[in-house]
Amino acid sequence: MRMIDDLIRGNETFRAQEFALNRELYKKLAAGQSPQVLWLGCSDSRVSPEKITTANPGELFVQRNIGNIVPANDWNLSTVLEYAIVHLHVKEIVVCGHAGCGAIRALDKESSDAYIPLWLNNAVEAKRRVDAKRKAPANPQEADQRYREIEEENVRLQLEHLMTYPIVKKAVDSGQIRLQGLYYDLADGTLSKLR
Repeated sequence: MRMIDDLIRGNETFRAQEFALNRELYKKLAAGQSPQVLWLGCSDSRVSPEKITTANPGELFVQRNIGNIVPANDWNLSTVLEYAIVHLHVKEIVVCGHAGCGAIRALDKESSDAYIPLWLNNAVEAKRRVDAKRKAPANPQEADQRYREIEEENVRLQLEHLMTYPIVKKAVDSGQIRLQGLYYDLADGTLSKLR
């Protein structure tokens, strides 16, 4: 319970500082939200979207999961997409991957977990694509480079998966929204666009 108590104390600090200094913003947010960006990112605790972008509360509509995966035919994601596009009228959808992603590294490992391997099947094509273009790593630096390439390719793959959702395809084709892949480097804090 100590951790929960720490979180409650942290909230007290937030209320005394951030909330108190920005009462008008929080009053406006209490009445509703109008984010411009739907952020689809990884659950990794080191990659907080608001923190790494200095976004204010209300600017990002966030959905996170292991490996920043966009699975086909997922009810959870379907509702997020529908709400973001139809009701919030977001202008952009971002898929953000990151360095040191445990999900990407898990693609190389056998697992006895019940659910994680099934989930990661949604990213295995990224690994296949990268491995088809390169030789096996000969040293730790090449292994790290391979993982980075898979992390980046996974973002591109998940953007492709997004386009299998009719609501996304229609919104992109009509110019209502744009899709963008981003990559966050944990070592230097850089957030960059992927092509």
